[in-house]
Amino acid sequence: MLILTSTYPRWLGDPEPAFVHELAKRLTTQFNVHVLCPHARDAATQETLEGVEVVRYPYAPSRFETLVNDGGIVNNLKHQPWKWLLVPSFLLSLFWHARREIHCWRPNVIHAHWLLPQGLIVALLGLLDRHTPPFLVTSHGADLFALRARPLTALKRFVARRATALTVVSQAMTDELERIGVPLNKVSVQPMGVDLTHRFTPTPNQPRSRDEILFVGRLVEKKGLRYLLDAMPKIIARHPSAFLTVVGFGPEENERRIQAETLGIAHKVHFLGPLAQTELPTLYRRVAVFVAPFVRASSGDQEGLPVTLMEAIACGCPAVIGDLEAMLDLFEAEEADLRVVSTDIQALAKQIIMVLKHPDDAHRRADRMRARLSRRLSWDVIARQYMEILQSISSQKKS
Repeated sequence: MLILTSTYPRWLGDPEPAFVHELAKRLTTQFNVHVLCPHARDAATQETLEGVEVVRYPYAPSRFETLVNDGGIVNNLKHQPWKWLLVPSFLLSLFWHARREIHCWRPNVIHAHWLLPQGLIVALLGLLDRHTPPFLVTSHGADLFALRARPLTALKRFVARRATALTVVSQAMTDELERIGVPLNKVSVQPMGVDLTHRFTPTPNQPRSRDEILFVGRLVEKKGLRYLLDAMPKIIARHPSAFLTVVGFGPEENERRIQAETLGIAHKVHFLGPLAQTELPTLYRRVAVFVAPFVRASSGDQEGLPVTLMEAIACGCPAVIGDLEAMLDLFEAEEADLRVVSTDIQALAKQIIMVLKHPDDAHRRADRMRARLSRRLSWDVIARQYMEILQSISSQKKS
């Protein structure tokens, strides 16, 4: 099986999102898995990571290979427009290396993560090259909700129709597919998973802080950190010992640091930068509340189903979440008050204060959410579902 992706760890312990690798390594029980992803500075051109053969294709001189990391393609292009100069060589290199992998290695099936550009490249290869095998496309959110210009929407429809199967990570994404004219007959909802067995587990006897608020994520518009910072003065006024820990990096980091200074709360906000996946469980188990103030970005981009939120819940951490449609996949009707409109600063502050003031109630809710998560979103369950889809597709390999 060949996997195409733009997000992949550059090395073990890399703070870049690792969900594609987490799925890939679990698929090695049934497939010989090759991953094709963009090269980045200091990363190996070719290596084996936990049983997965990884090939990283160059697309620019090494010091300029910065299109995909530290915020993702969409946000990097928004904040650093000069990176549009990297796009043509990025696409051409992906096309050439994908074609070479198909010809040299002859995979039975391809899994393309993201409609654009990976899904588009495979769809074009399928038109031009009879050796291209059937393929699955998985949309994670940014590729579907952002990039809304009419020509790009047409390309998304083209990819969806050429794909053998299409998965999305939340039910809300099927509504968006339908809105842009994609038939749903070969679409299924298959989120990414969480390691509930070894890594993201609760420690019942460990006392939690009553004051620490945690944010984990890329520092980009759709994550909504600016609204959490705006809410902090109101939270501190009611709970003076409260403070915020921010984990992550991205193009908005400098803006958010300046915002904290302007609000007079810089001494209450600790920017830790990016942390490896192995370091996150300790934080999730320690803090009073995890806050994910998601919003719809000005580009239309929004969360599909965020992995960091699922990881926090898996560690038994109370959570307050921005009220996007995708979040309905995680919550029951009686938990509606845990979702807030993040741009309503008063409501956001009120809900966080409620968790800080009533920790026992928050912990009971968190335990119920974790139990539900373990039944639906453990990697054991998710990997098995993807394996069934991919095995079904591989049986349709072109002669």
